[in-house]
Amino acid sequence: MSDVYVIGTGCTPFGKHADRSFSDLAQWAYLDALSDAGLAVSDAALIEQAWFGNCGMGQWGQGGIRGQVCFTPMVESGLFPERVPMVNVEGGCATASFAFQGAWKDILSGQCQVSLAIGVEKLTSPDRPERVAEIFATGIDQLQPERWHDYYARAGQQAGKPFETAPGRTVFMDTYAMQAAWHMKAHGTTQRQIAAGAAKNHYHGSLNPKAQYRFEMTIEQVLADREISWPLTRAMCSPLGDGAAAAILCSEAALAHFPPAARARAVRVRTCELSGGKYRALDEPGLSRIAADKAYARTGLKPQDIDLVELHDATSFCEIYQLEMLRLCPDGQGGRMVESGQTTLGGALPVNVSGGLVSKGHPVGATGLSMVHEVCLQLRGEAGPRQVKDARIGLVENGGGVIGFDEAACVVTILEKAQ
Repeated sequence: MSDVYVIGTGCTPFGKHADRSFSDLAQWAYLDALSDAGLAVSDAALIEQAWFGNCGMGQWGQGGIRGQVCFTPMVESGLFPERVPMVNVEGGCATASFAFQGAWKDILSGQCQVSLAIGVEKLTSPDRPERVAEIFATGIDQLQPERWHDYYARAGQQAGKPFETAPGRTVFMDTYAMQAAWHMKAHGTTQRQIAAGAAKNHYHGSLNPKAQYRFEMTIEQVLADREISWPLTRAMCSPLGDGAAAAILCSEAALAHFPPAARARAVRVRTCELSGGKYRALDEPGLSRIAADKAYARTGLKPQDIDLVELHDATSFCEIYQLEMLRLCPDGQGGRMVESGQTTLGGALPVNVSGGLVSKGHPVGATGLSMVHEVCLQLRGEAGPRQVKDARIGLVENGGGVIGFDEAACVVTILEKAQ
């Protein structure tokens, strides 16, 4: 089976870009990826296929052909080649990873030599703020809401934290908080350990020029921040923002025709595995365990072979939980691992050196590709003050949507330094 390589990545700064359209953000990330690959605009004709990820354009009135609409100005101005087929994908917060997986499969199948994956999102809407709630509502079952209401009500009794809804609150943060409360009850995890993860990622984000939040916070400051849903404070939760990220993937045969400098920076895609969510018991492993196990089996790698991780910390509790699901520590030990400093830059296994979702930001349709961008920077040795020493293998975990206490979908990608 031929190898697949990431030859270029791009990522806008994440934050509030109210003055930029979806098309503006898409062009920004696409041109960054093209430049990163060492390609001129005239070389874009190499791109045979594109995958466009987005969650929220429907709330702006564009329910279909989203990628085609965003790329039409670029086609007309000569920035993007004509007649390139573009597939629109949506998978909640895992949307951009779906786009990446589609481009990877293009090349793995032999259908294409070069494929583009891009994710674009806007979550700030000054003219109609209710759009944001509408976008997030698409990530949970709206046809049978009574099912998850009943599920969470029963689970709240087990967790010792009743499921409650109220104006100004979000079901997503409340259910993350319920999972955290159960984990604290079952494994002795503490609120301070969750805060340690948040403080660590705010430190990492302060080193990332593209992060939405570029300030440090102490554990005490995290704990003292406004409560969102106990045990989670605002500093433990990802912010709303806008942004885009992209990656250009190519085959081994195509890579041979790139200049030596581009070949030297290529990052090998070892695998990109998916899993689906279900209404699981609180003490049952989540879907990321399934995707991770598939990734390890496909590559022959073991958890101890991973040098750095970018994982989906929509809340800082998620980092604790996902470390366990990815088999990077024993079940129940995620909080202790984070508190020990092992996951901090310079530690045994740096996690979310980008700042993670809680500091880098989380424009949902772009997040997965921003994780790929960060890991590629690290494997190339181009991450500046947040560089992980001697990084060769990186893992990305990105989940999206909600089915009970699972995400609806999860993608685990393993990337490797090619030279």
